[in-house]
Amino acid sequence: MSCLDTIQSYALRAIGIGERALPQGEVTLCEQVTLIGSGMIWNVYFGALALSLGFFFAVALAVAKASPRAIARKPAEWFIFLFRGSPLFIQFFMAYEAFVMLPRLGYEFEIFGIAIEAETRWLARAWLGALIVLFLNTSAYAAEIFYGALRTVPKGDLEAADAYGLTGWKKFRRITFPTTMRLAWPAYTNEAIFLFHATALVFFSSFPAFQQRGDALYYASYFADRTYNPFIPYPIVAVYFVILTLGVIALFGAINRRLNRHLPSDARPRLRIRPNLIR
Repeated sequence: MSCLDTIQSYALRAIGIGERALPQGEVTLCEQVTLIGSGMIWNVYFGALALSLGFFFAVALAVAKASPRAIARKPAEWFIFLFRGSPLFIQFFMAYEAFVMLPRLGYEFEIFGIAIEAETRWLARAWLGALIVLFLNTSAYAAEIFYGALRTVPKGDLEAADAYGLTGWKKFRRITFPTTMRLAWPAYTNEAIFLFHATALVFFSSFPAFQQRGDALYYASYFADRTYNPFIPYPIVAVYFVILTLGVIALFGAINRRLNRHLPSDARPRLRIRPNLIR
């Protein structure tokens, strides 16, 4: 099988398109690069979805934590403390054990007249259960970042908004929220990078892959076991993650420039990547 045939057969295998059987004969470099790249689709899926959904939840948590009302502030504080104070791997383990104990029942409900059936057994699968854990974890970390930025919004901006008669939601939407994002975005970029790196932990968690459609480390582990040589598949995974990181930096850098487009070019804050060594 040529490399082109390998790409056509395995490039989308991780999402169920193409050859279903894994390579059984002599393993080639093209097969390793293709299948590990196919598995990266799931890493991007976990990171992109958890990050996009977690952003809105994190904003809500940050606003709740900054609230003077204890009924809103205390639940947000405990949620953030719980998920920032415990290791991510333990969260994977505890969530899996909790989801497994749920009865394997289906629940039917209607949305806009459309009947939808949800089965709890999918919570014990990686594509949903692991995504929920990553969503909750990144929401807690991002909420703390946004909360810190929310507390440092210049008082002059808020006083100017009051002088112009802006109150409530209009004040938050036009003044508080944009300023918070400009202050928090460099730190939030580091959180986004870490989240994509953390998707590698899904393979080591208890959540099983669905029909052998695993992430990048799933295929890297398969090739390492078959060839007894981990020094080829795992560096391939590392290269893919470096490329993914560069993509995240480029995307978040463009958003950062957009957020600070009103400032002179020499006064715009630049992104400084500071990876988390321990979390």
